[in-house]
Amino acid sequence: MFYVYVLRSLKDHKFYIGYSADLKGRFEAHNKGEVDITRHRIPLELVYYESYINQQDATAREKSLKTQWAGII
Repeated sequence: MFYVYVLRSLKDHKFYIGYSADLKGRFEAHNKGEVDITRHRIPLELVYYESYINQQDATAREKSLKTQWAGII
């Protein structure tokens, strides 16, 4: 399974959209500061996720969400 997820920073209240095959592990990595793009925004909370059978569908959805939310995130 692949997951598209939305995180919200409890520090600056901004959102981050990503995808991963390991949602729990990736979320933990974000909150440990192991992901450069969100390191300065921790702590983060998981506010939404969707699951997909194949990676292509997940990456297409991630791109779609990022495009739709371009002015928000």
